[in-house]
Amino acid sequence: MSRVVVVGATGHIGTYLVPRLVRGGHEVIAMSRGARDPYHASAQWGSVTRVTVDRDAEDEAGTFGDRVAALRPDVVIDLICFTAASARQLTDALRPSRPLLIHCGTIWVHGPALRVPVTEDEPRTAYGEYGTGKAEIEALLHRETLAGGVPAVVLHPGHISGPGWPVITPAGNLDPAVWTRLATGRPLALPDNGLGVLHHVHADDVAQAFERAMSRPAAIGASFHVVAEQAMTLRGLAAGVAGWFGREPVLEFTGWAEFERGAGAEHAGATREHTMRSISASIDRARQVLGYAPRYSTLDALHEALAWLVANGRADVGGQEF
Repeated sequence: MSRVVVVGATGHIGTYLVPRLVRGGHEVIAMSRGARDPYHASAQWGSVTRVTVDRDAEDEAGTFGDRVAALRPDVVIDLICFTAASARQLTDALRPSRPLLIHCGTIWVHGPALRVPVTEDEPRTAYGEYGTGKAEIEALLHRETLAGGVPAVVLHPGHISGPGWPVITPAGNLDPAVWTRLATGRPLALPDNGLGVLHHVHADDVAQAFERAMSRPAAIGASFHVVAEQAMTLRGLAAGVAGWFGREPVLEFTGWAEFERGAGAEHAGATREHTMRSISASIDRARQVLGYAPRYSTLDALHEALAWLVANGRADVGGQEF
């Protein structure tokens, strides 16, 4: 049994991870801002010590790392670190006791791929604040491990999906109208012939990988992609979703200017961010070292997510069963 501190415990991953850890016999300390409960109720949360903390404020004050270290963890699972400065403060505080640190990265440490599927050994070509920040953290943690400091593992999830929150649609954005169009047979516009690639993953599969990383010494100092078994194109996703409703998708392939006029600047911008990368990530290393075995395909994860969205009035499928 380990004493595990989970930072960002009530979010997408923590909702599934914390109950897993409790069932595994671990002592769990769940740190969060206290702004929300986990997405799903679970009896295991009754065995968890809850700590309310505003990480941003404590990072600024220089106290967050010491707060975590004072909890005397054997393992720290950090789900909400976004800057190298924040990671450095945490590792500095943990270095005297050297617990295992497992960090949540992102497949967006990769930019547009030269070879697919992308492996963890590809040079980092991240761009944008989020991706570059995560790449800097990854490099810092690997240097820390090599120097004999805090032993670290980095996991890179794809587009995290599941019930409880909006997920990336077959148009590569968060526009709920995409679900309506596919469910009711209305035309759906897609740019670049619908060949942009998305690599989703169910939040519980990500939680599985974090749990496995705790007991795999060979994982220390390495990075791992955590995604569904296969990536899918936008047109493939559209066909899969329409098929739930007994339909073929009605797709209109457009240029970017026309796509933006129809979808709006915000949704078109999100689609561009996803399809410019079009990452298809290999999970061979995660299989071999962590024993990672995703339970959900991309479409399985999206089906569960859409069922929740419909049940909670967040998506309209025209009243159809699926």
